[in-house]
Amino acid sequence: QVQLVESGGGLVQAGGSLRLSCEASGRTFSNNIVGWFRQAPGKEREFVTAISWSGGSTYYADSVKGRFTISRDNAKYTVYLQMNSLKPEDTAVYYCATSWRVRDSTKRDEYDYWGQGTQVTVAS
Repeated sequence: QVQLVESGGGLVQAGGSLRLSCEASGRTFSNNIVGWFRQAPGKEREFVTAISWSGGSTYYADSVKGRFTISRDNAKYTVYLQMNSLKPEDTAVYYCATSWRVRDSTKRDEYDYWGQGTQVTVAS
């Protein structure tokens, strides 16, 4: 069974930075896409960013382009989300997810395994 564990969330002032990590276990970390989604109170879970298994392709929501960077270290079974210039509207629970069914996707339903989430709070 695949397990994903997120870490690195916390409270930060607007304009600040955080780096989230997602560590996977339970299955060979190759040929899978890994994505980050977020869910703010009262809102649906939304796509943030994703990275192909090779790291050669990355995808970003328009709201985070130029501020967030996704990367992965397959040897460590870990994906990172570097978040810069954070805004109060970035406040949410951030979830890591992965899929071996698709090569690239921004759709929540195409991801099969999810972490428990980590809270990011950006104070104004």
